[in-house]
Amino acid sequence: MIDKPLARSAVITCILNGSAGSNRAQRAREQIADLFARHGGQARVVLARNGSEIPDLARQAMAEGSQPVVAGGGDGTLSTVASALVGSRHALGILPLGTLNHLARDLKIPLELEAAVANLFTGRLAHIDVGEVNGRIFLNNSSLGLYPAIVREREARRRRGARKWIAFALAVVTILWRYAPVQVWLRVESRPESGAPTPFVFIGNNRYEIEGARMGGRSRLDGGRLWICRAPHAGLWTLLRLAVKALLGRVPHGGFEAVEGKECEVRAKGRHLRVSADGEVISLETPLRYRIRPAVLGVIVPARDEGRK
Repeated sequence: MIDKPLARSAVITCILNGSAGSNRAQRAREQIADLFARHGGQARVVLARNGSEIPDLARQAMAEGSQPVVAGGGDGTLSTVASALVGSRHALGILPLGTLNHLARDLKIPLELEAAVANLFTGRLAHIDVGEVNGRIFLNNSSLGLYPAIVREREARRRRGARKWIAFALAVVTILWRYAPVQVWLRVESRPESGAPTPFVFIGNNRYEIEGARMGGRSRLDGGRLWICRAPHAGLWTLLRLAVKALLGRVPHGGFEAVEGKECEVRAKGRHLRVSADGEVISLETPLRYRIRPAVLGVIVPARDEGRK
């Protein structure tokens, strides 16, 4: 990653996803303002009423000169803020307030709020890659097949009042019960196109580790490559394992086809496919065109990272 000095602005905008829980977001808002003051800084903390407000809030922060623009929330919130910053001189500051916090973990940003705020003042500027599918940015990964179907079913059940983990369990059972493989054709760069039925296609922004202490994480985010995995058609128990691992942020492995490249095209029989991008499910027109965009996002990371080369 490329290090550069960062001239921080006097007032820094922090964008929180208020729709994640108004009381919790309000408490975080007050705590963040207090923590900034302890470091001699001033935070303008704004709460987005819903996810659709976040890009406009990020662009407003850029227009007001906030450096960095800070996102507080889970990976979906970070991705949405980052989509407005990509290619600009404005860096992304991260306050990991989500459940899994994949990006923060991979960048070795502290998960505890006080330490994460301190990192905004003591950290360095690095530039990382982002993935893109049909013009939509993702920081971690995108997938199609089992994962988007389960997420969509889970969120529908949560809207009907089911608790988070109950909704998750019911969604897994429901989707697996009516599961049918997706027929997709992959073309990675200039390699010949290959087609096969699959329960799961995973496209990572750089390569994910599938074994060892860093399993499910990435050792770097500046390799300039997508990591494309297609799982083989499988039985019910294997599908259950794939589904649970995917929902917990673990990368399924074992017997799948994996290849790296700067670009990838995914075709299917239908005109549209449901696709997840950093956990958010969207419907995109086929073919899906993926590409890596190297070093286009500035991020504040810890100043000292002995494990990073």
